[in-house]
Amino acid sequence: MIETIPTVANNAMPPMRGIKQAIAELKAADPDTALTERALRRLVASEAIPSVKIGRKHLINMSVLSDYLHNGAQAADNVISVHGIRRVAE
Repeated sequence: MIETIPTVANNAMPPMRGIKQAIAELKAADPDTALTERALRRLVASEAIPSVKIGRKHLINMSVLSDYLHNGAQAADNVISVHGIRRVAE
């Protein structure tokens, strides 16, 4: 069973990781994880998981990724701000 990735205090910087680092951290917590680097890249490309793009690299908030893996797509919908722009209710 995957261990919960630690969350941060309200004022602290969120734990941001590149895609390869995120997969390495998930595999360290759960060596039998079925999530692959390619699958995570697809989730980021489809914007199912929000990310911050810096140059060619996508950074993922590990707390959001953990919530997504535990709760599915509804977890990513609860994100207030992505790339500095807040989500507008439809």
